[in-house]
Amino acid sequence: MSNLLSIKNLSLSFKSYRKTYHALRGISFDISEGETLGIVGESGAGKSVTFYSMLGLIPKSRNVTISGEAVFNGTDLLSLPEKDLLKIRGRSISIIFQDPMTSLNPYIKVGNQIIEALCIHTKIPRKTAMQEAMKMLNEVGIREPEKRFYQYPHEFSGGMRQRIMISMALITKPKLLIADEPTTALDVTVQSQILKLIKKLKSEHNMSIAFITHDLGIVAELCDNVCVMYAGTIVEKASVMDLFYNSKHPYTISLKKSLPSITETKETLYSIPGIPPDNSFEIKGCPFAPRCYMAKDECFVTDVFLRKTGENHFSSCLFSDSL
Repeated sequence: MSNLLSIKNLSLSFKSYRKTYHALRGISFDISEGETLGIVGESGAGKSVTFYSMLGLIPKSRNVTISGEAVFNGTDLLSLPEKDLLKIRGRSISIIFQDPMTSLNPYIKVGNQIIEALCIHTKIPRKTAMQEAMKMLNEVGIREPEKRFYQYPHEFSGGMRQRIMISMALITKPKLLIADEPTTALDVTVQSQILKLIKKLKSEHNMSIAFITHDLGIVAELCDNVCVMYAGTIVEKASVMDLFYNSKHPYTISLKKSLPSITETKETLYSIPGIPPDNSFEIKGCPFAPRCYMAKDECFVTDVFLRKTGENHFSSCLFSDSL
């Protein structure tokens, strides 16, 4: 299966008056055609900003430095002029943003927001675009699309707004869908409906998906492979089965321990001690070492890199063989 997207050594830093913040530190991963890749990690790990920087959604200035490669369908997105990137963004690559209430314009009817990308990228007549939008609204489970097309975002529930965001992302039939925590603000019933919808639409449209989430339960249900991110780096890459049954990094193991269990009764839910490192400082050794339950002296001084620990399984832990 050929790679649709290959990110190689992607780094991103922001320079402030006093400090330089390293949001990404040499990220590398691939997404194959038809694959669903999960991107997991705590807040601030660099999950969302990886894709925002790739698509030129980080405002360019002399205080922002981006390096590396993001090759999509044979084209390096990071080297493209803005006018050429616009032809790909929203057409071949679409995003479902995290919060639909803040992502939707409250002053514009949802139908007009849905057809905007279609009109820009395909130049089809507005009437045809409206018909396509109503088909898509029906496809994502919104009843009475002829009526809903002319309503404003505040007239929809949270789950319905998320379905509108999905229809906006899919109306151009993209090759790659980036889902940025699309179920975070939803209750579990609506969350389940949204996940089933995404799986259904992926199969029907033959898409690849990058699914950004905190929830390992969602990863288990939806994804084929997983990248675990911490402090702007990838600490483990594996298939979803390998990650859950044969984890090779203490951070991944700690994340799994944080999950509530229906078979075990605990007085308190496990949480990882400490906080992520300040990304304005140079990190020596393993970035997770100060919080790691099995850290040794060499973990604090030896630089770590992803290394192969099994078939299609990579970990940056110095002692992954003992896990």
